[in-house]
Amino acid sequence: GYFYAVMDCFCEKTWSHSPQYSIGYCQQCPNRVSWPAEMGPPPPLYFNAGMFVYEPSKETYETLLDTLQVSPTTPFAEQDFLNSFFNPIYKPIPPIYNLVLAMLWRHPENVELDKVKVVHYCAAGSKPWRYTGEEANMDREDIKMLVKKWWDVYDDESLDYKPEEAVSKPSILASLLEPEVSYVSASSDA
Repeated sequence: GYFYAVMDCFCEKTWSHSPQYSIGYCQQCPNRVSWPAEMGPPPPLYFNAGMFVYEPSKETYETLLDTLQVSPTTPFAEQDFLNSFFNPIYKPIPPIYNLVLAMLWRHPENVELDKVKVVHYCAAGSKPWRYTGEEANMDREDIKMLVKKWWDVYDDESLDYKPEEAVSKPSILASLLEPEVSYVSASSDA
């Protein structure tokens, strides 16, 4: 199988340690700044691990754990590790499945806001439960709208978990408390 995720953006300051950031290269718009030949081949595609689609297996799980034991620490911890591990089978999917908010001001041409399925509130100041609108880019109307949508979903009581009524399913404990015992007579040939 494949590992599906949205490509990350290298334009934010959190990437300042990377060669991509230092030359202004971003895989979201690779034609804007070409990867220089003197830097060797361009880096492999890199996904944001905030949301991905993958059908796991016990074998993959065990290999992941073994690989993790010998992997060095990296700036983006699990995201770097997952990118390294799944790189051979990684397939990009559209940003509508993991809208990293910086895409709104870094690469608006790649955003179809009306089609977005998953919003990744990872930009500084964008967490809806701490939102003030004071941090950079947080006073934008599209950000305000997405924060409001988050609160609309959060406050929608019809989406709250409601356990099934106890009478609809008998408790498994009830069957354990009163065991049914059957006796069968056997002839005594001893």
